[in-house]
Amino acid sequence: MRPRVTLVLAITTVVLGGLLLVPAAYARLADSGGSTSSAEEAPVGIEPSAPPPPTLAAAPVTVKGVDGFLGWALLDRESGKISGSKNMTSTNSTESMIKVWIVSDYLRRLGDKTPPSATLKMASTAIRDSNDDSAETLYNRGGRGAVVDRLIKMCQLTDTRKVVPPGESSVWWSYTEMSPRDAVRMGECIKDGTAAGPKWTKWVLDEMTKVRGTTSARDQKLKQGGGRWGIIDGLSEGVLAQGPVGIKNGWTLINADGKWHLNCLAVSDDWVLSVMTRYSGRKGLDYGADVCASVASQLTTPQPGAVLKVPMPLTARQS
Repeated sequence: MRPRVTLVLAITTVVLGGLLLVPAAYARLADSGGSTSSAEEAPVGIEPSAPPPPTLAAAPVTVKGVDGFLGWALLDRESGKISGSKNMTSTNSTESMIKVWIVSDYLRRLGDKTPPSATLKMASTAIRDSNDDSAETLYNRGGRGAVVDRLIKMCQLTDTRKVVPPGESSVWWSYTEMSPRDAVRMGECIKDGTAAGPKWTKWVLDEMTKVRGTTSARDQKLKQGGGRWGIIDGLSEGVLAQGPVGIKNGWTLINADGKWHLNCLAVSDDWVLSVMTRYSGRKGLDYGADVCASVASQLTTPQPGAVLKVPMPLTARQS
């Protein structure tokens, strides 16, 4: 009888143990919602790798409804490679985007001299407020068309040309034809110190971070206008946290063709981006600003909310 009692006790122990274990297992599943625990997702000893710091990189870009021209170019400052839309060599009038070169060219040509405070204020308002009179004064002092000649030569532009408007006798800076590809070359020329020289480059770049004013009617005047919009609005907080981003936009509603000629330029430590557009004047300034922001947003990588990458275990990679 004793062996039989022992066997019964053993069976009873196993059954009771199973009954205790099964509820415990269900409890664990309930706690995790029926999903695998984080410890099981990331194998022991392998840490998830965080995505790289957010930046801008070449990617497909889609913007619907542009009833004219849209081109963009992105320069990677580490590699020097320029990527962009298929028409990134096509041109648009620069409008006020070129003012940052006009200022840089004037300051560089001063050498070691310091301009009078009134002149330096003009240089500042030409960038911060996109003031036409300030830019025109510095353009005249630089020799008008010669300013654009130096831009093409010093920044090694290939798609840019001077333009004398119909009925005029001299080159107008706003009419200068430039491609998105050349626009990022101009931006790099400013960023690397070629444009303004060693004494003034930091000053110019700082002014570009202080561009002010919105697209609202109260900020748009006859001879100057608010210009803090466009690419800067399409950048994520993560991209902006990587370092200062300087901008200079250009925008004019041209009566001759009834279109907005609107361009955006942004310069950072890692990249230079340009977006150039022409579209129906009926769509307004905000539309073009949103186009520039949309392009910048689509080029952001990794996209906001990207998940952490968990490395595959070595044994899994070998199987």
